[in-house]
Amino acid sequence: MPKRLLIRNADMLVTMDADRREIAGGGVYAEDNRIVAVGATADLPAEADEVIDLAGHVVLPGLVNTHHHMFQSLTRAVPGAQDAELFAWLKRLYPIWAGLTPEMIRVSTQTAMAELILSGCTTSSDHLYIYPNGCRLDDAIEAAEAIGMRFHAARGSMSVGESKGGLPPDRVVEDEAAILKDTCRLIEAWHDPAPFSMRRIVVAPCSPFSVSRDLMREAAALARSYGVSLHTHLAESATDIAYSREFFGQTPAEYAEDMGWVGADVWHAHCVQLDDVGIGLFARTGTGVAHCPCSNMRLASGIAPIARMRCEGVPVGLGVDGSASNDGGHLLGEARQAMLLQRVGQGPAAMTAREALEIATLGGARVLGRDDIGALAPGMAADLVAFDLRGVGFAGALHDPVAALVFCAPAAVTFSMINGRVVVREGQLLTVDLPLLVERHNRLSGMLVSG
Repeated sequence: MPKRLLIRNADMLVTMDADRREIAGGGVYAEDNRIVAVGATADLPAEADEVIDLAGHVVLPGLVNTHHHMFQSLTRAVPGAQDAELFAWLKRLYPIWAGLTPEMIRVSTQTAMAELILSGCTTSSDHLYIYPNGCRLDDAIEAAEAIGMRFHAARGSMSVGESKGGLPPDRVVEDEAAILKDTCRLIEAWHDPAPFSMRRIVVAPCSPFSVSRDLMREAAALARSYGVSLHTHLAESATDIAYSREFFGQTPAEYAEDMGWVGADVWHAHCVQLDDVGIGLFARTGTGVAHCPCSNMRLASGIAPIARMRCEGVPVGLGVDGSASNDGGHLLGEARQAMLLQRVGQGPAAMTAREALEIATLGGARVLGRDDIGALAPGMAADLVAFDLRGVGFAGALHDPVAALVFCAPAAVTFSMINGRVVVREGQLLTVDLPLLVERHNRLSGMLVSG
């Protein structure tokens, strides 16, 4: 018999279903990892193996993070990188990251995931593109399995070092044949394309300024031969644009199209400086964008034209980006910043609170190529989160608790369920010993930064 779970009496249930229903006194009935029914509590089964009363809470689909570099949680607020733009920031940090170890990858992955889960995130991608000292993507995958997060693990890579005109030091780049071989190994060992999959592999050369054109083309062909997604950085900053024009004689959008990096199986991080032609290209081809507002502000990269992208039909999801260019991993907070940043650039009608939540749920699911997460509806994965409305942070905002989630100060979840498994209860993460994890993380961070 499947395990039956009933969520009931939520002050407001945000479904993100086809009708965008918001149900007062709502609930969800699930069996194992699958949602069976959603509606008013009175219309749902009265009994289950576990019944969870969420009176006083807003319940919504688990948030989806489409871009991260979890290892960077070890190098937050590093002196010398605090006040730099993208390229100078990278040059300061590359030599530090050359000291990463497999233990550091495992611990930083779980630390970053713990922060995400407590912010309402249930699915995350991570772009790991540096592999010194025996580090492997497997280290991150195994860490994710232990903490219980739905994970899209992106096999990043860098192959063009400084001696060949690239940005990273030569000692942190890899041989391209070895990159492709390891990517095949990872897909064959770990990728699960099934509905409700907890683990997928993504092919993800790091950026136009750290890999060759040959690797970009071959990576695209490899990904499509296996039927997996593609991810990279694109058009992040003015220096990024200048590099593309100098070395390729193309805009980033022209480069992406030339390399075969457009289509519904591709998403690009940032796209802050994507031009009008590029926006049109992405809209026509269904190419996705991971919007990372905090990082873009932190590095002074600019304001991505997200409202215009969405208006033209570009798939857009949210990303917290690396914890050394955001220095935080709060996905609900990222939704708030996305809304505020669009308003700074284009006025108060540029993005509503509900649009920000839609980007953080359905938008992220679409960008990752998922049709089984991002909404609370029959047949969807049992991923949902709840925020307690009874604290001081929401006082005076209960006339619209859904908007309050975005307008008010970002809150932590009190309840989270991923794939039908309760991972946060009464605000406590159940799958790891968080104080011990943070202590290990801080010790390793000190070792890494001090060299």
